[in-house]
Amino acid sequence: MTQIDSDLTILALDTCTESCSAALSHQQQVFNRAANAPREHSQRLLPMVDEVLKEAQINIANVNLIAYGRGPGSFTGIRICTSMTQGLALGHDIPVIGISTLAAMAQMAIDSMNAKQVFVAIDARMNEIYWGQFTSVDGIATLVGDEHVTHPDKVELALDTTQDIMLCGTGFDAYPDLLAEVATIKMTDIKLPDAAAMLKLAKVGFEQGLSTPVDDLAPVYLRDTVTWKKLPGRE
Repeated sequence: MTQIDSDLTILALDTCTESCSAALSHQQQVFNRAANAPREHSQRLLPMVDEVLKEAQINIANVNLIAYGRGPGSFTGIRICTSMTQGLALGHDIPVIGISTLAAMAQMAIDSMNAKQVFVAIDARMNEIYWGQFTSVDGIATLVGDEHVTHPDKVELALDTTQDIMLCGTGFDAYPDLLAEVATIKMTDIKLPDAAAMLKLAKVGFEQGLSTPVDDLAPVYLRDTVTWKKLPGRE
């Protein structure tokens, strides 16, 4: 278990990609469950939540803040994560905060590798990727520009190419030539987000006043939902 320097008890949930994870920060300790379980998120997430709460010896009423994976990612996965968050938060009037799945992955690289610059790309199918670029500011993944969904050829790198750029995400498996011409790129083994990485981002966001009542929960799909409706069965 790692530590989070906060008196807050934060529960984090993520089902926005193939990965399903839940993490809890309580009394500066982190409790975590994660599994690569496509199409099983709705069955596996709540048992994970129960397990981390039990391990910390608390219940949902003791949670001060719920962080949820707000996307981008699977349309179905984002809906599962937001609906589960609503169900947990509503009964106890717990504030919520949305965390970018791309930022969570960048935070993983910062925490595990001391990365200073991170480019994250998730395979969005339909010949597109979700992507974002981040720098480490006081150890926190900080977005440079906007998050995007585009064809890989439309990527515009804004990071400093004279310094190392760490790469995360399934987008590089789908498109091996993505950013291959940049000499300072370094591939990581981080493919999917983990809710544990959301805890630090949630703490900072809460301190910045970015949490909201659960009624104002705001998923981020990036891709227009009309596009999804044109493709039955797509995630």
